[in-house]
Amino acid sequence: MLTERAPAKINLTLHIVGRRADGYHNLESLVAFSRGGDTLSLTPGNPLSLSIEGPAAEASGRVEDNLVLRAAAHFVKRFPGAKLGAFHLVKRLPVAAGLGGGSSDAAAALRLLARANALSLEDPLLFELAKATGADVPVCLLRRARIMRGVGDELGPLLALPPLMGLLVNPGHPVETKAVFARMKIAPGVPTGFGGHPELVPDMSASTLLAALHKGRNDMEAAACLLAPIISDVLSVLSAAPGCRLSRMSGSGATCFALFKDCRSAARAKKAILQAHPHWWAKVSVLG
Repeated sequence: MLTERAPAKINLTLHIVGRRADGYHNLESLVAFSRGGDTLSLTPGNPLSLSIEGPAAEASGRVEDNLVLRAAAHFVKRFPGAKLGAFHLVKRLPVAAGLGGGSSDAAAALRLLARANALSLEDPLLFELAKATGADVPVCLLRRARIMRGVGDELGPLLALPPLMGLLVNPGHPVETKAVFARMKIAPGVPTGFGGHPELVPDMSASTLLAALHKGRNDMEAAACLLAPIISDVLSVLSAAPGCRLSRMSGSGATCFALFKDCRSAARAKKAILQAHPHWWAKVSVLG
């Protein structure tokens, strides 16, 4: 059995550059990944299948629609006769939560199939399969921090970010990305006027990175809060936590994150938040 970790994708910044003529939106985002997340395993040689368990399994939808199987279908189409197998997914990350969970699962499937078929992760064909599977799958392929542009298909060089102590909080309210974009009402071909992305320099210290992040933002946050006001509550709770250095929504929501000075502060905040909101999901994790 081969196993891969499928971590959460965190948009530390998310700037919407504009809307294209085809209706898609161009973005510029600094992406980092958590240490924890879903787990995907593959037993090679068996017929292609997918089983799912875990706390978020029921919310993940129909098995036949899962991005893991979509990724596998693209792989076998490009590599006829490839060794497939039985996938088993332990689903821990919230669904439709702005954490790219499904995309990370699909990227893990491509990595497992590459291992099973002696294909290098550096093979450009694997990146093409990731693009064909979904917009966020390419950035999840190597699970390393970097700038993501376009519709997710343009990736900057890998970034060695200093470790960030983060607390992820989701209130259990799914948010549809399409609905958030519709609420933003961005006209095709018209500049958004939101402002440019902060410049990132190589070998940044934690303080330099934090200063750059404060100059950034998530342009989808205001629209998402109008659609799901509970996101504003999450952000207020996080920003008020002792030791919080920055709080922001990830992706199109509803998950928000806060950066803390140390693990103890993040753990205390998690404990207090879950005591007040026992039905929320919260996870302390190093981001990088």
